[in-house]
Amino acid sequence: MADGGLRLTRREFYPVAALAVGAACSRKPRLPLSPPGNSAVFVAKAASYAAELERPIEEGLRACGLDVRGKNVLLKPNLVEFDASTSINTHTAVIAAAFAVFTKVGAATVRIAEGPGHRRDTLFLAEQAGYRHGIAQWEKLFIDLNRDDVSAVRGFAGRGEFFFPNAALDADLIVSLAKMKTHHWAGATLSMKNFFGLVPGAVYGWPKNILHHIGIANSIVALNKTFRKTFAIVDGIVGMEGNGPIQGTPKQSGVLIMGADLPAVDATCCRIMGIDPLQLEYMRLAAELGHIEESRIEQRGENALSVRAPFTLIKEFQHVRLA
Repeated sequence: MADGGLRLTRREFYPVAALAVGAACSRKPRLPLSPPGNSAVFVAKAASYAAELERPIEEGLRACGLDVRGKNVLLKPNLVEFDASTSINTHTAVIAAAFAVFTKVGAATVRIAEGPGHRRDTLFLAEQAGYRHGIAQWEKLFIDLNRDDVSAVRGFAGRGEFFFPNAALDADLIVSLAKMKTHHWAGATLSMKNFFGLVPGAVYGWPKNILHHIGIANSIVALNKTFRKTFAIVDGIVGMEGNGPIQGTPKQSGVLIMGADLPAVDATCCRIMGIDPLQLEYMRLAAELGHIEESRIEQRGENALSVRAPFTLIKEFQHVRLA
């Protein structure tokens, strides 16, 4: 992001004062265009979390032409709630493998960051999910995006100003380590919706209702317009079907899906899940940001059709089933 934004510490943040002075000195995101040509999406088989995951992730980075040498990389998992009986969050093994790979291929720094929408105590939630004990040096690597210092961005979802964590704004690359899940309002929650965690709870509260006031589909697209230096690795080894994103049931899919064009990644995930991406509102809106048509997605690794594992859908989303 461009320099010159209004930067505030948590202690200094007062919404009224910020709104009064922000118009003259906020960051201005560039409105993107859909990328030319086709978009590469890499699909890898991974039978379980005990499998060797670094190799397929490194292959995916290489197949998609991602070069992170000298860059500051922020890994953004999907950490929402914890329930030992189901599969809600990005698995620890995927995060640890991604950290190892991005470090190995020459990133200047690799940090892990998340801002859960439901829980105020992010570190306790990370401990429940196994992150604190499963990822070496967790406390040194982790940034709580709900409580990070913030800066203003102009034009988000038509608003004069919107505040985002500096850790996200300053990253050279944000990697959406999403979980493959159904969603009872959006139909599916994948790499693009995972950016809801970039909205700071300390500014906008819990459960970040401002995003629901804007509209889920509109918020997904606005977030992905603001944060364009991104890559996705979707954890579909065990996803969630039915009444996702929290109360569904585990779904063994055995895949990792990767790419720099997040709409193309999500469209591929949907097709693997047996969902027609063109039937989801947020995917139709995201067509201005990337490719969602099969003809514009260059499949690498496994063929998406060969790993299709249709997810159970709630009644309200039966109509999005892929024919």
